[in-house]
Amino acid sequence: MQQRSRLKQLKSLEERLAEDAKRLREEAKLLPPGCVRELVLGKARQAEAGLQMTEWLTSPRLRPPNV
Repeated sequence: MQQRSRLKQLKSLEERLAEDAKRLREEAKLLPPGCVRELVLGKARQAEAGLQMTEWLTSPRLRPPNV
């Protein structure tokens, strides 16, 4: 069985998501309007949504839903 290579992340998930979103938005500014630009903007929105979810999940005010 192959062993997985382990990688120690130097930056937190939040930092990586924020940097990716910023980089993708800057990249989209340089692209002409069209499909490619929309795909890049979609990836930026995904990174921003992931960042919001991690912030929400790690929030001290997060409580389980009342069921």
